[in-house]
Amino acid sequence: MLALGIETSCDETAAALVDGEGLILAERILSQLDEHRPFGGVVPEVAARAHLEHLDRLIGQTMQAAGKEFADLDLVAATCGPGLIGGVFVGAMTGKAIALAASKPFIAVNHLEGHALSARLGTDLPFPYLLLLASGGHCQLLAVDGVGQYRKLGGTIDDAAGEAFDKTAKLLDLGYPGGPAVERAALSGDPSSFAFPRPMKGRPGCDFSFSGLKTAVRLAAEQAPELTMRVRADIAVSFQQAVAEVMADRAEHAIRLMPQARHLVVAGGVAANQAIKARLLALAEKHGLTFMAPPLKLCTDNAAMIAWAGIERFRLGQRDSLDFAPRPRWPLESMSSQVPPFGSVN
Repeated sequence: MLALGIETSCDETAAALVDGEGLILAERILSQLDEHRPFGGVVPEVAARAHLEHLDRLIGQTMQAAGKEFADLDLVAATCGPGLIGGVFVGAMTGKAIALAASKPFIAVNHLEGHALSARLGTDLPFPYLLLLASGGHCQLLAVDGVGQYRKLGGTIDDAAGEAFDKTAKLLDLGYPGGPAVERAALSGDPSSFAFPRPMKGRPGCDFSFSGLKTAVRLAAEQAPELTMRVRADIAVSFQQAVAEVMADRAEHAIRLMPQARHLVVAGGVAANQAIKARLLALAEKHGLTFMAPPLKLCTDNAAMIAWAGIERFRLGQRDSLDFAPRPRWPLESMSSQVPPFGSVN
C-alpha cells in the first residue's frame, strides 16, 4: 500500500508518501511563515499563490526522495476541506490531476479527519477513543468510533484555542506564529500574576469559549503601566494556564459522556503545547485512560496525516469521484459515510 498525500488547507504546502504500515517514506513541508509574518496572520490570497507556486515541485521532490513513480501509487489523497478555499482548491485539483493521469483512485480527505486519525499513524491505537482537536481554526471534543464515525460532544461557541494563542501573541508583540511564541514567553512568567477568567469551566456540557479570555488579556496589556518582557511573560503564562484548565475541565465532562473510551487523544497544533499536554495527561491518568498525542511533526498541518486518512478510507473500500467539490467548511460530524459502525471493523 502506497499513498501520496497532499495538504494545502492553510499556510503549509506539503506532500508525503506513506505506506500501509504508517511508515513515512518521504515528505516535504514548505512553511509560509515568512510570507505571512509581516501581516501577523495568514493572508488567504498570499497562501493560495504560494501553494500554486510550490506544490508541484514539492510533490516531485517527495517522489524522487522515495525513489517512486506515480505508477507505484495505490491512491492519491488530498485535503478537500475545510480550510482557506483558494489553497484547498490548489491541492484538490493537483491531486485529481495526478490520480487521473496515473489512473489511480482519488480520496478527498477532510482535513479534520486527518488530525483525528493521525494518532493511529504507525501505532496500534484502537477505536473508540475520545479526541480533543485543537488548532488555529478548530476546537472540539469528538467521540471517534471508527473511520468516518465521529460524534461531536462539544465545540467552541466563538473562537478556537489556537486563534486565542495567536491573538494573545499579537497583543503582546511576541511574534508569529503565536502558539510557540506564547509558550516560550510563558516559561519565564509567574502564573499567579493575573487572575484571568476560565470561560465555561464548571458548566454542563463540553463547549468552549475563548473570546472573554482574549478580552481579559487585551485589558491586562492595555492597563499595564509598561509592557515589559516580564509583564508579557506573566500575561502569557497566566493565559496559557487558563486555557489548559478550561481544556481539562471540558475534556473531563466529555470523558463522563463517553464511558466506553479507554484512550484520550489530543491532536492539532495546540497539542504541541507542553503545558496543555501535561494537564491533559494528568486528567487521563486520573480517569484510568491512556493519553496519546501524535509526534510534534504530526500535530501541525502535514501531508502524512492526509495520506494516512486516505489509506484508512481506501482499506474500507471508499473512493471519491474526480468531480468532488472542494469546500471551505466541512464539519467532521456531518461527513456521510458507508463505513460499518464500530465493532464490525477494527
